[in-house]
Amino acid sequence: MNWNNLVRQTHRWLAIAFTVAVIANIVALVLKKQAVWVGLMALPPLALLLLTGLYLFVLPYATKWGSGRPTD
Repeated sequence: MNWNNLVRQTHRWLAIAFTVAVIANIVALVLKKQAVWVGLMALPPLALLLLTGLYLFVLPYATKWGSGRPTD
């Protein structure tokens, strides 16, 4: 598997994990059983989403810079 495809697939799964954590947080708020760990459950996937998202954002520009082609 290609490194870029692995990062892209990881980013997709992290988005699912983040969505599940946010839904769990909303359910805990509605049930009034809010705990600190429920609120913090969304932070690790969010941090990893930031890193993989920045990598995927910079990837096209990095390939342009690495190819040595002049940019218009």
